[in-house]
Amino acid sequence: MRLLVVEDEPNLSRQLRRTLEAAGYAVDTALEGEEGQFLGETESYDAVILDLGLPEVDGLTVLKRWREAGRRMPVLVLTARDSWSDKVTGLDAGADDYLTKPFQGEELIARLRALIRRASGNASAELKAGDVTLDTRSGRVTKAGVPVKLTAQEYKLLSYLMHHKAKVVSRTELIEHIYDQDFDRDSNTIEVFVTRIRKKLGPEIITTIRGLGYSLDG
Repeated sequence: MRLLVVEDEPNLSRQLRRTLEAAGYAVDTALEGEEGQFLGETESYDAVILDLGLPEVDGLTVLKRWREAGRRMPVLVLTARDSWSDKVTGLDAGADDYLTKPFQGEELIARLRALIRRASGNASAELKAGDVTLDTRSGRVTKAGVPVKLTAQEYKLLSYLMHHKAKVVSRTELIEHIYDQDFDRDSNTIEVFVTRIRKKLGPEIITTIRGLGYSLDG
């Protein structure tokens, strides 16, 4: 899953990026509102972490502009403001969740997992496809109850497909959502990872839809 962090405090931005990457996310960052607005309007993200107290263009304005432009990605607002009126204002502007600074990294990640699940129509933390189960809390993958070890990139690809089960997902969409913006998007690594996942979980786990992409059923 690919995230955008819009936070103007450089140390916190770096800390968030490290924490989120350690949790398996691809992360892009912006240090001010105008850049964050541009990335949110032009790139594909599974969720956004947005600070309200941004210089020049504040977070509420960025959020309103995203929603006016039809951008529907889940947005978790980070702010030092803790009054109920600020929370209401943020939620009414289109935020999906709210976290007040200071916060624990574990809570942030748990809230992001929930936002991403709900956005893709999944209520449970455990995603299932046939006899394959992916636990989004622990990152554990099992087949018929037996643990299967995947590399980080294999896990990211499988996780995205399981979040969007029964949907045909193009190679371009996969690249946009499992890598940050600096990745070489001409790479053929998606096909390599699909082949490896099939070897570990069975050839039937991912279906190739010729000319369109991949689908995960079950």
